[in-house]
Amino acid sequence: MGAAKRIKGKPWNFGQFEPGILDICLKILDNNPKFISDADKDCCARRNPIYVTRVLSAMINSNNDRGVLVGSWQDYTGGVHPGKWIGSGDILHQWTESGPVRFGQCWVFAALACTVSRALGIPCRVVTNFGSAHDTDANLIIENLYDEDGERMSNGDSIWNFHVWVDSWMTRPDLGTDFDGWQTSDPTPQETSDGVFCCGPCSLKAIREGELTKKYDAPFIFAEVNADVVDLVRLSSGKFVQFSGSTKSVGQYISTKAVGSDDRHDITHQYKYSEGSNEERRVYEKAQHHNKLLQRGEEQGLHIKIKLADNMIVGSDFEVHAILTNNCVDARICTFLFSAKAVGYNGKLGDSCGFTSDKVEVPSGEERRMSLRLEYERYGSAITSDRLIQVSAITIDKQITNYHKAEKTIVLDEPEIHIKLLGEATVRQNVTASLTLLNPLPEHLQDCSFTVEGVGLTEGKPLTARIEAVGPKQEAKASFEFSPTSAGPCVLLVNFDSDKLKNIMSSINVVVKESASTEANTV
Repeated sequence: MGAAKRIKGKPWNFGQFEPGILDICLKILDNNPKFISDADKDCCARRNPIYVTRVLSAMINSNNDRGVLVGSWQDYTGGVHPGKWIGSGDILHQWTESGPVRFGQCWVFAALACTVSRALGIPCRVVTNFGSAHDTDANLIIENLYDEDGERMSNGDSIWNFHVWVDSWMTRPDLGTDFDGWQTSDPTPQETSDGVFCCGPCSLKAIREGELTKKYDAPFIFAEVNADVVDLVRLSSGKFVQFSGSTKSVGQYISTKAVGSDDRHDITHQYKYSEGSNEERRVYEKAQHHNKLLQRGEEQGLHIKIKLADNMIVGSDFEVHAILTNNCVDARICTFLFSAKAVGYNGKLGDSCGFTSDKVEVPSGEERRMSLRLEYERYGSAITSDRLIQVSAITIDKQITNYHKAEKTIVLDEPEIHIKLLGEATVRQNVTASLTLLNPLPEHLQDCSFTVEGVGLTEGKPLTARIEAVGPKQEAKASFEFSPTSAGPCVLLVNFDSDKLKNIMSSINVVVKESASTEANTV
């Protein structure tokens, strides 16, 4: 507690081994919304300390759930001033007896989280950060706004003299072994994460290296310890002009209690490189880069996406495009492979439909596009009756042995069967359906046929009409005469088949009327 130039410790009775505390901690887990919505899934997930720590981050505060502690920074009417608490036990017992306890502030939230984590078997320490930034707009900059008279203007950003959270020790199989170790989480309700007032756990190594795309809430925690500060004056014209700033005032003397003594143990180096060092500025610039990607829903690195044409009907020639974007800090040189293969609905790959490759250099923040032309002359004999083509784009960066891949499956549009009913459909009276299909292929269709069938329309059996060869861009035509057998809504199903186009289907709704004689007999 205190300030960076005047640090004071505060005694606290964590009491994680006291009678009844473990039962209360388990009750906290049983009151979290995830348990209430799906108890089996929640209990199964409790074997994962990442999951438990994130749940506790939300449940220690009472915002949006049945949590333990109510936060207040002004009015303490109806509760206990946060400064009066000296241990976790009283708070936990009050909660289990009467619900959310009033009131707490950051050190109370953190101490309580430490007690519960330790009781549940998760190694945990309380951490104090002096000059702690609260970055509300996630730009890693604390903007102090002033009017022309030097009066401070409110904008949401702030720097607290100190702020307290917890670190928990665990592995991070979701991130990789490089991010194992201490993980920050913050139960003080400041900002929402995934719609809930919680924060973390986030790897200290990710924070130190500016890896802001790593889960959870890395941008917010990074800003708490390493945001830059700018002072801006708003002129009468509405323009803002920077007049001062600092890259060193945020994140000082990050501290925890030393093991085996009441001394302060400085752990600033675990969160950040030395202020003003080349490494610290490098990490900050990388973090800014990652943060912009995160806000755009992007991740760091090379990224490929495949863009398909709007109209890709079987028989036509068309182009597909692969777009390679470099979200790295520096340029990348890689081999770009773009291929297409026929594929069945079961995922089995067939013959090649097209291939191209190139060696490309992509500057940071830019993109390169590669096109692949798919011609019917090549893909026509390769595709199956499913009319599917799998397109794959792969980049290979041999300098860092890095591979990226994007994949899409093209479903070629099939020609439409036009169905026209000639006259009204009436029970026991003949009606004709006219069928037309345009051959989209640049070659003849052989062994063509139309088949129709419909319950209540074709007496429960299919009707087939065979057609001679249909030339390129020519129409296949047929007509069927049938006598409906029942009144009401029916569906006429139509199938077209040939040597090169198969499984072309369509349908039409048919409302069959009662015959005049049937109506007369009914009357």
